[in-house]
Amino acid sequence: MASEKVQLNVRIHRDTAKLLDEVVDYYQEHTKYGKVYKGEVLTDIIEKSHEIMQKQKQRKKQPY
Repeated sequence: MASEKVQLNVRIHRDTAKLLDEVVDYYQEHTKYGKVYKGEVLTDIIEKSHEIMQKQKQRKKQPY
């Protein structure tokens, strides 16, 4: 999507951080490529969520 990176400094609940670690581990186990980083996983999740959101918006605009 974008080639320029920005750094996000965010605070999240400890439980949410543990969930992120689990997701990163899952990505790591199921990818053929080298090390998987949290930023890459978050980027993937955000991009996929955005796609879904756009599709839902389009469906709402369509007349029945």
